[in-house]
Amino acid sequence: MIIRTFLSLALLAAVAACATPFTANVARFQQLPAPTGESFTIESKDPTRAGSLEFAQYASYVENELTSQGYTKAASADAATMIVKLDYGVSEGREKVATRPSTFGGHYYGPYFSPYYGHGYYPYRYWRPSYAWGHYGGYYDPFWGPGWGYDEVYSYTVYRSYLDMDIVRTKSGEPVFEGRAETNSRSDDLTQLVPNLVEAMFTGFPGTSGETVRVKLDPKKKG
Repeated sequence: MIIRTFLSLALLAAVAACATPFTANVARFQQLPAPTGESFTIESKDPTRAGSLEFAQYASYVENELTSQGYTKAASADAATMIVKLDYGVSEGREKVATRPSTFGGHYYGPYFSPYYGHGYYPYRYWRPSYAWGHYGGYYDPFWGPGWGYDEVYSYTVYRSYLDMDIVRTKSGEPVFEGRAETNSRSDDLTQLVPNLVEAMFTGFPGTSGETVRVKLDPKKKG
């Protein structure tokens, strides 16, 4: 029974993690023309990425967003009235240290022991001793809340990722849009981060020039 309960809790924790909203700060400067026959082509700011399958995948997300806005993908770079320049990346992780209440304890159907109330019987709850960081004693009851006697110290890695998107006129090189989306996350997986950053960039697109907004994406709506 105990094993089954722990597995259920682990599954719930995994589901909760998957449902965490994605948030990003998006800054945009723009004088983008209305989509009245404007066409575009997409290129990488980093020449080493030109022609790569990875860049082509991310560029396709931007292409879909622009076409949904009413702009047209040009048949060739020479035929485009605008050039979309993309860049993306993720930083080296940095460690952060934090504390949280001790969460030793668990659930089962049977008797329990409380240092205050003695022996008893309560379904799916129990007390057990907890020890960490040189502090001994203290009990935790998941029904009443966190343990007492110490805080658990833990560390985790944070990554900062970004998406830069500039749009210029093909003939004159005049900029008509400059945007940057940034986020902090526990993951450095660009295959997951870039699609979300693209969606954040195009949320409320083209936006108010000179304004930075915080965009939150709901994973439930993405299904």
